[in-house]
Amino acid sequence: MSGEAIQRVAVIGAGAWGTALAIAARRAGREVSLWARDPALAASVHETRINARYLPGRALDPGIAVTAELGVVADADAILLAVPAQAVRVIAASLSPFLGPATPVVICAKGIEIATGALMPQVVGEALPGCPATMLSGPTFADEVARDLPTAVTLAGGDPVLGRSLAEALASPTFRPYWTDDVVGVALGGAVKNVLAIACGVVDGRRLGDNARAALLTRGFAEMARLGLALGGRIETFAGLAGLGDLTLTCNGPLSRNRALGIAIGEDKRAADYLAGRPTVAEGFHTAPAMLRLAKAHGVEMPICFAVHALLHEDADVGATIRALLTRPLRDEGG
Repeated sequence: MSGEAIQRVAVIGAGAWGTALAIAARRAGREVSLWARDPALAASVHETRINARYLPGRALDPGIAVTAELGVVADADAILLAVPAQAVRVIAASLSPFLGPATPVVICAKGIEIATGALMPQVVGEALPGCPATMLSGPTFADEVARDLPTAVTLAGGDPVLGRSLAEALASPTFRPYWTDDVVGVALGGAVKNVLAIACGVVDGRRLGDNARAALLTRGFAEMARLGLALGGRIETFAGLAGLGDLTLTCNGPLSRNRALGIAIGEDKRAADYLAGRPTVAEGFHTAPAMLRLAKAHGVEMPICFAVHALLHEDADVGATIRALLTRPLRDEGG
C-alpha cells in the first residue's frame, strides 16, 4: 500500500486528540470522517464545525464528515483509533464487523490496559486478530496540532512499507511522521510519560523549583528506559520523539492534563475530587496501577512512578512521599 492509496481516513474518537487528528489528516489532503460515540456531540460538531466540548475555538474543515455511525469505517483506507486507552479494546472489537482484513488501524491512545497490563498494540491485536496495527505517538498537544503548529510524531509497526505509506498519507508541512519497528518502545514511552508528568506536576504544585523538576524528569526517564528495555524496547526509541520528546513536552507544557493533575495533588487536592466531572481524561491516573503491576512482574525498580501511584490510589501524604524519595539510599547514577 502506498501513501497515494490511503485517501479515505476515518478517525474514531471525537475527543480533543481525535478532532485534532481529523483536522491534520484533512490538511494532508485526505478524505476524512470523524466518529463520535455521543450522537448529540456528533450532531453539534457537524452543524457548527466546532468541537466546543473538547477542542473549543478550532474550526473543522467543511470536508470533514462527522457521524455517530461506526459503519463509516467500512470504506476507509486507514483507521485512526483515538479513544481513551481503557476504551480501546471495546471500541476496536466493535469495529470488527466493518473492517476488511487489510485495513490498517493506527492506535493513537497512550496507556496500559488496567485489567490485563497489556500495551495498546497487544490490546488491538487481540480485539482485531490479523489487523495490521500501527502505533502513533510523540510530543503532541491537540490544540497545537489543530492550530497548524509544527509537530513531529513516530509511527511504529512491524511493516515498514505500511509505516512509510501511513507517514506519506498523514504528512503535511507542519505534521511530520517518522517510522520505526519498535512497537513496544513507542507504546510504552507514551504510557509512562503520563505518570511521570503527574510527578512533575506535584513538583510544580509544591513549588520545589526548576532544579527538582529537571532531576525528576531525568530520573524518570531512567525508569521509563529500564521498564522499556525489560519489555524488549530499544534505548534509541526512548531517546526519541515517543520517549524523551513526549516526556519533555508533557512534564513541562502548560496544556498537559497529567501535569495539571499533579499540580492539584501538590496543592493537597485529592485526585478523585480534581478529576470529578471533567470531560477530558488524564491517562496517567489509569496507567499508574497497571504500570506498577507490570514493573513488579518484570522486577523493575521505578520509585518515582510507584510514588505517583501511592499519591493517586492510596491517598499517600504528599510531603511524606516526597521525603521518602529524597532520602532513598545514594547510588551510582547508572543504576
